[in-house]
Amino acid sequence: MKNITLSIGSGGKDMHAFINDYIVKKLGNDVLNKMDDASILVAKTGTLAFTTDSYVVSPIFFDGGDIGRLCVCGTVNDLSTSGAKPIALSLAFILEDGIALEDICKVIDSIAETCKEANVKIVTGDTKVVEKGKGDKIYINTAGIGFIEDGVALSSHNALLDDKVIVTGTIGDHEVAMMKARGLIGFDIKVKSDAAPLNLKIEQLLKKTKNIHVIKDPTRGGLASALFEIANNSNCEIRLIEEKITVSKDVKAVCDLLGLDPLYLANEGKYVILCPQDSAKAVLSVFGNEARIIGSIVSIGKPKLNIETFSGGIRRLGMLDSVQLPRIC
Repeated sequence: MKNITLSIGSGGKDMHAFINDYIVKKLGNDVLNKMDDASILVAKTGTLAFTTDSYVVSPIFFDGGDIGRLCVCGTVNDLSTSGAKPIALSLAFILEDGIALEDICKVIDSIAETCKEANVKIVTGDTKVVEKGKGDKIYINTAGIGFIEDGVALSSHNALLDDKVIVTGTIGDHEVAMMKARGLIGFDIKVKSDAAPLNLKIEQLLKKTKNIHVIKDPTRGGLASALFEIANNSNCEIRLIEEKITVSKDVKAVCDLLGLDPLYLANEGKYVILCPQDSAKAVLSVFGNEARIIGSIVSIGKPKLNIETFSGGIRRLGMLDSVQLPRIC
């Protein structure tokens, strides 16, 4: 078999052969191998966290990742924003008739590799096939569950006065990498997607301190949109310092050329973390030299997001009004 056909989504022998030969063979474990309609998971303690997301990125392969890596990273990172330890993911494919089996195998290999990196299992899933021209090669839906230890209370509603705002690395890398993959940039750049599972970093952080108030994933809409949501949910004023926010030279060059604001560019391997001053040291030690304190909460009672610019002025920031680049995840 060289290509995916409609029969693979039919529920018959071809579908079962595909699942067994190409999915279970590479992703199999003691839970998934039972192949029941629902998976039974046993945990002794903890509060359950659950999330789901769909991935329609185009192209499906790009510098620094692919749709397979993206679906695992995005789901475990969403779980970790609640302080949960991800333990299991579902995986659902919507495939287009005619897509090369070689491409599907590459995606599945990437999922397997990223699951191993994140120490998480695929425990259930589904596969459907649509007619040629009715999809775009492959769409993926994932759902994930994890458990939260006692004493962990993370939410975008939990920011407090004087909390420090930390970003765990350079911003805008993923969206610029997608521009590069689509041939929208007319000069050579070395930017790669930052897609990475961050759950083990959060586990490490919460072992050092549970006094963390907010963790947010600044994906679509970027850093500014994520912080604007926090400001609204926590009814607070956040003040950023532009010179503290790190942007790579290549991302800055693209933004200057195309008139884009890096504050609104998507990331797939960074967190925004809000915590008291005495916990900031733990965050910086876990995430390393790229992590920066970029601002703080200066008042409670009215939602605002402002930034002290390089020139010394104050600029008001809001939520991204429209999509700068569609289908980036």
